[in-house]
Amino acid sequence: MLWHGDLIYSTQCGDCSDGSPISIRTKIDSWRRNKHPEQSLIGLTVGVVLGTATVLAIGLIVTRRCKKRSHTTDPIYSRSFRVFSYSNLTSATKNFSKKLDQGSFGSVFMGTLRDSTLVAVKKLQGLRQGEKQFRAEVITVGMIQHINIVRLLGFCAEGTRRLLVCEFMTNGSIDSHLFSKTNSNIFLGWNQRYRIAIGIARGLAYLHEKCKDFIMHCDIKPENILLDEKFCPRIADFGMAKLFTRDGSRVLTTMRRTIGYLGPEWISGLAITHKADVYSFGMMLFEIISGRRNTERSEDGTYVYFPTWAAAKIHEGEVSCLLDNKLKGEANSEELERACRGACWCIQELESSRPSMGLVVQMLEGVQEVSMPPIPTYLCNFVLDETGSINTQVYGHCLDDLMSDSFTE
Repeated sequence: MLWHGDLIYSTQCGDCSDGSPISIRTKIDSWRRNKHPEQSLIGLTVGVVLGTATVLAIGLIVTRRCKKRSHTTDPIYSRSFRVFSYSNLTSATKNFSKKLDQGSFGSVFMGTLRDSTLVAVKKLQGLRQGEKQFRAEVITVGMIQHINIVRLLGFCAEGTRRLLVCEFMTNGSIDSHLFSKTNSNIFLGWNQRYRIAIGIARGLAYLHEKCKDFIMHCDIKPENILLDEKFCPRIADFGMAKLFTRDGSRVLTTMRRTIGYLGPEWISGLAITHKADVYSFGMMLFEIISGRRNTERSEDGTYVYFPTWAAAKIHEGEVSCLLDNKLKGEANSEELERACRGACWCIQELESSRPSMGLVVQMLEGVQEVSMPPIPTYLCNFVLDETGSINTQVYGHCLDDLMSDSFTE
């Protein structure tokens, strides 16, 4: 055998029959390695630890990249919103102590950010429905920059928690000023009401006609119209909003909404268009004019359905009697006539008979002449007395079905 390199001699007692020692020549490096086996064990252990750490590090990097990639492709993260942590919003709202409003899908709280900015924090409830409403608001409101739309500032999406952070509106919703008997410190005069109506119409026209992706709000009512410090109206609460295309596509929805603002097609379970928002606006415009709910139930069991009485009075040329008594007759007669006629056009039974919101803006601004609208066909079916009350013995069961508010998804 041919050896290369340094060799070392070692002698040990062997098992030879004559008892002579055995001489072995070994490579010196092999001898040195085998002389300290504990060093080999330490080296092996260190190697395993380093290998495991490397694998874990690579896994962590891949996981983070995948998570980042999913956020990048998720439309709610592709917009320039501020992402808040839940702890930050808990601190900003003082542990959600000052509630501004309570809805079917969550509560709204007042908060103050670190830079002293006042905000409204909507805390959504219910994992499935809360997630759906959360995404609807972020995706729709995130595209909008308009003076008559509440601006979304950011959101929180930690685990199952879903919260929206919006501009704070100093003067609350218009329903608190139109219908509340306790909040008497703010009185909306005619000029303010008319400007509010035009502002809402402009906001809806923007959603329907100017956005890159047209938007149906699907929940227009006084509670969702907020007023800033200058009483400029802002459309809020886009949790039920739907996107629709320019080809006039329809959307089938059975979401639970306030019955007094739903068009006949929605109540019938048909697919709706943006004209459903027009109907809701017409109903709300009557409320702004009159200071009363469009549908109320009296103590004697009769329903007072204001639009039916209002449509009749418009045809009789007596629009002044539709004005809120608190205004004491102080209103511009031409504006009142335009508003009443425009509202009646908006609540026509057929969608094709309702004007677009762009045309409604022109009507209210006096640019477009407002002709006498027909009394909506479905209103002709109600039997009214001189106060606008509906005979419940004839139609009460129909309204009971409608007022049950039993629409669920």
